[in-house]
Amino acid sequence: MKEKVVLAYSGGLDTTAIIPWLKENFDYEVICCCIDCGQGEELDGLEERAKLSGASKLYIEDVVDDFCDNYIMPCVQAGAVYENKYLLGTSMARPVIAAKLVEIARKEGASAICHGATGKGNDQIRFELSIKALAPDIKIIAPWRMTDVWTMQSREDEIAYCKQHGIDLPFSADSSYSRDRNLWHISHEGLELEDPASEPNYEHLLVLGVTPEKAPDEDEYVTMTFEAGVPKSVNGKEMKVSDIIRTLNALGGKHGIGIVDIVENRVVGMKSRGVYETPGGTILMEAHQQLEELVLDRATMKVKKDMGNKMAQIVYEGKWFTPLREAVQAFVESTQKYVTGEVKFKLYKGNIIKAGTTSPYSLYSESLASFTTGELYDHHDASGFITLFGLPLKVRAMKLAEAEKNQK
Repeated sequence: MKEKVVLAYSGGLDTTAIIPWLKENFDYEVICCCIDCGQGEELDGLEERAKLSGASKLYIEDVVDDFCDNYIMPCVQAGAVYENKYLLGTSMARPVIAAKLVEIARKEGASAICHGATGKGNDQIRFELSIKALAPDIKIIAPWRMTDVWTMQSREDEIAYCKQHGIDLPFSADSSYSRDRNLWHISHEGLELEDPASEPNYEHLLVLGVTPEKAPDEDEYVTMTFEAGVPKSVNGKEMKVSDIIRTLNALGGKHGIGIVDIVENRVVGMKSRGVYETPGGTILMEAHQQLEELVLDRATMKVKKDMGNKMAQIVYEGKWFTPLREAVQAFVESTQKYVTGEVKFKLYKGNIIKAGTTSPYSLYSESLASFTTGELYDHHDASGFITLFGLPLKVRAMKLAEAEKNQK
């Protein structure tokens, strides 16, 4: 009886070519597993393509709600943004995909899991760390790193290989962007983006929305509600998180929100340039942050910002299934108890503009914040506070002056 391998299958050229390659070089029974994280029409026709390529079975697993509730929302609540720009769309999806691959591998009694990530990218790390954490006994196959047996170096090579094995597929050898899409975002790499000196060809590139220049000339007001840090409604309509993201994607795409051009530092040590479209995610992150401004105290916000940066690093580096991620997430969750209220803003040509925030747990006191003297705040108290707060500065200055005098 042949050993089984579960292949993380997207239906693209790379993973299609891997099917006959696995059978030819390892004599595996290949079980394809496509994880639906909200990539839409990319799933069309996959079963026929997988079977035509030699797979014995195809699983298409819908994990959209799991992805949104258990991976996206912890990052939103943490304010996790990698290098101040990247909202972790690909990074967050890899652990949920890996978990499902392990589940199917266990179900099928497979001895190995195969992925099509390249040897230069971050995804190989994210997939493999997750698999190691969840199933240390399962073998991992990474064709692009196995250069002694994986000899294909281009799309032309892969197409020729498929044809040699009787697989005539509708893939062209034309160059195109390398993209990764899910409900949260779509990423673009390659072509002119490989040169940081080149301006992105947005006319050719954008999928989820338009540039701010092409957005409507009229602004649009949006109202959202949150309960304990979780979004509950958009414009008065209550929805689950995945539908809220879908709604915000449409609004954000329409108004040119969430287009980021970044040169980021990959885990493997190189810099890479890409463009990310995250229209709904950008709105959701901003709305959540606006509400937190009202309800979190200064000290908690300061530490939470550090934890958000730590969470971003953890997720980016593929360390989701670790005690550290669990601990950081537990801290973040403890800060969300009172993040409840309503956020109103308007969208206009790439901008999210505040239009009013309310919360029953707001720490904002109008009497304290105004220029009039409230009963909780005596202006005279500031004198003593400043004396003590500035004491180290004053003592240092005095000591330096004394030392300088003694040297003369």
